Amino acid sequence: MASSIASPPSPWRAGAWAHVTVLDALHGLARLLLAAFIFFACFAFSETSPYDLVAIPTILLWLCLGLRLHRGVIPFVGLLVLYVAAIVMALVPYLDEPLPVTWTVQLAYLAVTGTFFAMLFSDETDGRIELALKAYTASCLLSAVFGIVGYFGFIPQEDLFYKYGRASGTFTDPNVFGSFLTLGALYLMHGLLTGTSRRPLLASAALLVLVVGIFLSFSRGSWGGSILATLVMTGAVYRSSRSAQLRRRILTLSLLAFVGGAAAIAGALTVGDTAEMFAKRAAVTQDYDQGETGRFGSQIRGMAMLIEEPLGMGPVRWRRTFGLEPHNSYIGSFANGGWLGGAVFLVLVTATCFIGVRLMGADSPYRRHAQIVFPALLMFFLQAMQIDIEKWRHVYMMLGMIWALEAARLNWLGRYPSSVGKV
Repeated sequence: MASSIASPPSPWRAGAWAHVTVLDALHGLARLLLAAFIFFACFAFSETSPYDLVAIPTILLWLCLGLRLHRGVIPFVGLLVLYVAAIVMALVPYLDEPLPVTWTVQLAYLAVTGTFFAMLFSDETDGRIELALKAYTASCLLSAVFGIVGYFGFIPQEDLFYKYGRASGTFTDPNVFGSFLTLGALYLMHGLLTGTSRRPLLASAALLVLVVGIFLSFSRGSWGGSILATLVMTGAVYRSSRSAQLRRRILTLSLLAFVGGAAAIAGALTVGDTAEMFAKRAAVTQDYDQGETGRFGSQIRGMAMLIEEPLGMGPVRWRRTFGLEPHNSYIGSFANGGWLGGAVFLVLVTATCFIGVRLMGADSPYRRHAQIVFPALLMFFLQAMQIDIEKWRHVYMMLGMIWALEAARLNWLGRYPSSVGKV
């Protein structure tokens, strides 16, 4: 009698999902939505994007699963509330105008996302921020590939991934595109410098794509900001390293990265009219910066007017007065929200810089992520002197991350006070 070998039971019949609780499934869905939420940040073709569509279910689900307001993020939330309140006060005379009302509602929504990120990343900090940075870097790569492909004419349609002779990726503004890529580049670079990258060759190739994307944006702010952010991050990693071998690795890889980046840029300059555009954009000032009605002239006249306007001009009223945006978020905060709004914005930037620098240097489990996120955020704070960043979605994500890292550090100190200096 022939013997028969019994086939293994089907995992479905064996109850493969029997030990998966509803709560586990919801947490899995929440993490998936969070990754999608952050990944869609690169789609900025219009005021409303998939990022905003995913935001509502993501925030609601995480709130249902339980988020806490830690003491470390209370100052951040308080400053956001004050800032939005100042904008609303300045809005009151213009409630009958659709544009200022819409702008204010959008700003309040972004403040809500910043609060959400601060609360979310305060717990299970390393795992959640790591997931977010991976999703963000994937988003950067997608946008950079589209920008490069569009710039070199592989997609012939004008204004699609390519605007004003500059790569724009999935953004309407090449300046925002170039700056958006910086955090993804820093994440990849940090892993290569410290030897924590699991696939260094793949990470190096991805980093090269992002560097080329930043360059082809021809954004002076993105160029300078990315270089500064890289130097800050590299310096912080080098200073916090106690291993002579790791320090040599950092110096060697930094040199190789510089040579590789320079070679990639030199190669790009030989294609088409790239060299001509580079020479044009490398100038300190552009035509629209100069003259009494240019960017700088309008700023000088506007600041004199704001001294006599405690409530400011009102949201987006600067545009009505001068025919263009302030191109300076510090001036814009005073124009949109009056003296209170401007003061709160300055306090927010100063306080975030203080805790960001402390996080990068302090011995704690959260130093690694601070060394990645804060240099990128510092770049945006500096860029705010020559562009309007208060409506950039990813800036609020990074603000939430830094304050959440501080909250996590404070909680860690409370649990393990004897661990200070031993990490």
